[in-house]
Amino acid sequence: MAPALAAATLSAALFAPPAVAAIDLPPGMTASYVVLDRASGKKVADGEHERFRSASVVKVLIALDYLETLGAGREIPPADAALMQPMLRSSANDPASELWARGGYGAVVDRMVAKLGLTDTAPPADPGRWGFTATSAADVARVYEYILDSADAGHRAFVMGHLRASTKCSDAWDQSWGIPSAVGEAWAVKQGWSAWGDAPPPGDQCTGGRSAPAPEGASTSDVDLTSPLMHTSGTVGAGDEKIVVVLTLQDKDTPFRESANRITALTKTVVSAA
Repeated sequence: MAPALAAATLSAALFAPPAVAAIDLPPGMTASYVVLDRASGKKVADGEHERFRSASVVKVLIALDYLETLGAGREIPPADAALMQPMLRSSANDPASELWARGGYGAVVDRMVAKLGLTDTAPPADPGRWGFTATSAADVARVYEYILDSADAGHRAFVMGHLRASTKCSDAWDQSWGIPSAVGEAWAVKQGWSAWGDAPPPGDQCTGGRSAPAPEGASTSDVDLTSPLMHTSGTVGAGDEKIVVVLTLQDKDTPFRESANRITALTKTVVSAA
């Protein structure tokens, strides 16, 4: 399918009615999701415009804003490429904070909202808390749509290449739930998680380095800023066949591992339905 036709098909799918009814969720779990088949335009979705705090999923938007500001055809300076690699692959927070500040804090979000036509995304009330950016499954899917169909080819390869090389446990938490565990084929992924404490519970630690905890703090917003969350987003299949976004909030009494199993099971179900 020609890129222009593929983009038109996917844009239409973003606003089409969902293909299947809502899926029953376990008690204490709130979720919204979008799965888009880029070739057929088929969409499986529920609650796609419900707003969640983004957590580390916003790092894809931070990278995209940097690249769009840099300009098409421009080579990424080596120092900045090295800065973004751990942010995209391993969810490192310090690079995100540096690029967020360099880009003008909430202005990063404002630029991307205007350029991509995002309808549910807004900067955090506290400018320093990039993880409190409000977003929705529909808007996250739109970000991936833009990267795959409209972004500069070199910049697309840079972002998606790092998401395909996502590390499993580079910050002591097992990041392999959701898309990586739900599908047995090619994938690219950016995870987000928040409010699980400073360290994984005994038995859930992953071997590897560790970045600083995601920024937390008080803020005023209509978005839940306190409940434990797990988000999985990215693409599935050769040629990034499907865009997949699953955003979840979990009850504070649900263990990390059980929550990971829940989002993996939900992701597997919705990907299979699309």
